[in-house]
Amino acid sequence: MIPTLRILMNMGSLHRLFPFWLAGVIAMVTWFTPWLLLALAYGVVMQFFVEYVMHRFLYHREPPVDQPTFNALYRTHIGHHEFPTDPEFFTGDDHWYAVRFGVASVALHTLVLWPFIGIGPALLFSSTALFVGSVSAFAFYEYCHTLAHLNVPKGWFGKRVTQKHMLHHFHDHEATFHVSFGMGWIDRLFGTKHDPDAAKARFDRQTILSMGMDPEDLRLVTARKAFGLTKFPKWAKRRNTA
Repeated sequence: MIPTLRILMNMGSLHRLFPFWLAGVIAMVTWFTPWLLLALAYGVVMQFFVEYVMHRFLYHREPPVDQPTFNALYRTHIGHHEFPTDPEFFTGDDHWYAVRFGVASVALHTLVLWPFIGIGPALLFSSTALFVGSVSAFAFYEYCHTLAHLNVPKGWFGKRVTQKHMLHHFHDHEATFHVSFGMGWIDRLFGTKHDPDAAKARFDRQTILSMGMDPEDLRLVTARKAFGLTKFPKWAKRRNTA
């Protein structure tokens, strides 16, 4: 647990979200009503759906042809698949993205609720849902994700999280998009639950860690160089010399 928490404490996005989370907690406690428990639950569930949608449709979208756009996707996610144990690639490099997304979400929810419950309650409900509920769920996701990738002693919880997430990395990158513990029902809901037969049919040892791309694809080679990775990952190098 300690190595995992040490990495989380250095994550830029969590640093930037913390003041918003703290302000949301203070507001929730100061003006507490039972309705805020509903807001909290809504924010948690919504974040788990956001986790799935972003992972599946944004990070695993068709690789861009434009190199700068590809480089951004590489830094955000493809590099994480190629170097799955490197903490540098556990998160993207835009640490303000989560803050912008959260502020925009609070503003949108407040505008929608304003005509029905008034500006004050609407802002309180939205802040509790997104700055407390969603940010807490996001921190839990980061904990599960980091724990899954670290080579540290793991108890029952850590082993379950790791086993599930490694299916996505090393068996079938087109399934098992959830990461947070207990969220497998979202994959089942959207038809991306791990299927051993489908995974076996799709599996390609040479491309599994480059998300289906040829590891010598010029876009990958260029992106690696852009981020100071002048050599192929060890697994790709083995493939080239076989």
